[in-house]
Amino acid sequence: MESLVSKIRAANQELIVNGNYDAVPRFFSPDYVAHLTDQDMVGGHQQIRAFLEMYHRAFPTIRVQVEILVEGTDRVAWQRILRGKQEGAFKGFPASGREVIWRDVVTSRFHDGLIAEEWVISDLAERLLLSRKKGQAAAT
Repeated sequence: MESLVSKIRAANQELIVNGNYDAVPRFFSPDYVAHLTDQDMVGGHQQIRAFLEMYHRAFPTIRVQVEILVEGTDRVAWQRILRGKQEGAFKGFPASGREVIWRDVVTSRFHDGLIAEEWVISDLAERLLLSRKKGQAAAT
């Protein structure tokens, strides 16, 4: 039986690095919910695919490093460091052409071997803002 930790690592590799959206059902329950800083993301597999596509449009060469913080019986607390050159717009931030490095801290709850719910904190918006400011400063 695959451990929860190995599922977290495999999901990051397959979905984020490899961009294999067809693998979403292998890792996530159909009624998956993500609790983000300012909203809850609902919509199951379709929403996950849309989210991944948005990331890959903005960061086509995205890479990820996963660090496990705590593993419980049905939950894993973990963080990842993501990096990629921003080659497309992302949530109102125009493409900068710069490498952006950010951190997500996530708690994943599993049900029947699939990720059913996650709580996510990310500093991506802060990093995009800093990247934009660096670009503006270099242009002056």
